[in-house]
Amino acid sequence: MSDLNPWDEFAGLTDVLDTLAQLPNDEVLTPPHVARSLLSLLPEEVWLNPDLRWCDPFAKSGVFLREVYKRLMVSLESWESDPVRRRTHILQNMIFASAITELTSRVVRRTLYQSIDATGKGVVDPEARELLVPFDSHVGNVWYERGDHAYKPGKTTCTLCGGAKRVVDAERENFAYPLLHNQLPFGGKDMQFDIIVGNPPYQIGMKDETGERTRNISPLYDRFVDKAINMKPKYILMITPSRWFSSGKTLDKFRVRMLADRRLKKMVDYPNGSEIFPTVQVKGGISYFLWDRDHDGDCEFEQIVDGESTGVRSRDLRTGDGVLVRDWRGMQIVDKVRSHREFNKNLAEMVSTRDPFGGHLTTNYQLSKPEEFEGSIPLVFGNKIGHISPDQISDHRKWVSKFKVLIPKAYGGKVGVKGLQVLGEPIALAPGSACTQTYLVAGHFSSKEETVNYAKYLSTKFVRFLVLQRKTTQDVTSERFKFAPLLPMNRAWTDEELYRLFELDQDEVAHIEWTVADRGFIDSSDSPVPFTHLPGGTKFGKQTLDDD
Repeated sequence: MSDLNPWDEFAGLTDVLDTLAQLPNDEVLTPPHVARSLLSLLPEEVWLNPDLRWCDPFAKSGVFLREVYKRLMVSLESWESDPVRRRTHILQNMIFASAITELTSRVVRRTLYQSIDATGKGVVDPEARELLVPFDSHVGNVWYERGDHAYKPGKTTCTLCGGAKRVVDAERENFAYPLLHNQLPFGGKDMQFDIIVGNPPYQIGMKDETGERTRNISPLYDRFVDKAINMKPKYILMITPSRWFSSGKTLDKFRVRMLADRRLKKMVDYPNGSEIFPTVQVKGGISYFLWDRDHDGDCEFEQIVDGESTGVRSRDLRTGDGVLVRDWRGMQIVDKVRSHREFNKNLAEMVSTRDPFGGHLTTNYQLSKPEEFEGSIPLVFGNKIGHISPDQISDHRKWVSKFKVLIPKAYGGKVGVKGLQVLGEPIALAPGSACTQTYLVAGHFSSKEETVNYAKYLSTKFVRFLVLQRKTTQDVTSERFKFAPLLPMNRAWTDEELYRLFELDQDEVAHIEWTVADRGFIDSSDSPVPFTHLPGGTKFGKQTLDDD
């Protein structure tokens, strides 16, 4: 085999797929250098085997298979020295794709075959004709057949992909990706693939028929991962959002399966997804993994921050109490805190569900009054105070008469791994009010002292760091607080006292201080409504709560 680096002959050339990946697009296109990084997870022997079949079952630009082709052309030189016969064998017998749309199938054929028609008819450029590997069929090994959504009688959500019918019907793309909609690829032939590689569509339901964002956004990538595993290849290489690590709508069962799957051999995580996809913001970051059918053990986990690796650690992904803690130093601190004699209960037992006073009290609840009326109860919105009658509260009415601490239900827009605030400002309130689902009730008390101490406790770096280990997106739920200890609130805890209590060493303290930024709290414990939400207050009239 040649000593030539498989990428050397292309160095310095402008890559059209790299340019294409930087353009705004409905689908996340993968830059070539990212495809190469993903492929580098494979063992070297796969590049020396001419009998393997490679497949991208959700191809968009063909970048993965093009990079596979380029490397095989070099690595298989010792197997077949004639470049024409080598190229013909690779394209006709080793590389296959299932496109996600008719348009992308043409793009992939153009990428692999120099022509959208795999027979090569119509190609007149002499240099292009020299590179042609003609097929009998115009599709070659790049297959696409539009699938059909499946709706149960009276239902408007596809049972195969979770797509809402009104969104599907309104979009120019019907989202009926063949792999998810039971289409048999390549004319129904029994095709067994050795290596599956790609970057699947991430979600369905970005816009409704009016062009507005819809609530019917559902993840798709988990379904593609499951389908790929069911195809029983030797290896799977896939890029997905990292939000499945600890959260994500409908992802709970998927997370359980993935964390328990000992065939996950390697994983690379980017907390700031823009390091991979500069033009697309994927909250919670991006990761890619190698799944090895014959592997049965821990996973080599690596995190990339600002282009630098934080190190590769062999980790048992089952040890995070139902989540994948992406920060290995954080996992060590969590283990130390949870095993300490002072850790008896956790804060998840204190924090309410997402709708503390009833699911109908939405963030934009329309049935409150701007002014007080007889018997009314103040209702705390994200940026104002409304007034409702007691019978408009369906859940936890007893909490109205309690001191409370509220926290924003969504917080954490800043990407990265340092200088994070993690949670919005806790709000300490006197008895007499309720809140919309903009907030969670983080705890309720009988005394003002406990309430203020608890709000201050939630604002410590110590607590917020422990919450962060279970939080990859802006969503705040009670489950995020399982790593944080519930301590007596008869005193005002400081970070220094907490570090000493749980016997954290200098390096552990430094890591927390580096990761988490300062955070204040709002002390309105003498009033049932926060002064920040009244005219002249810092939050009054704002469209959204402050964020990272």
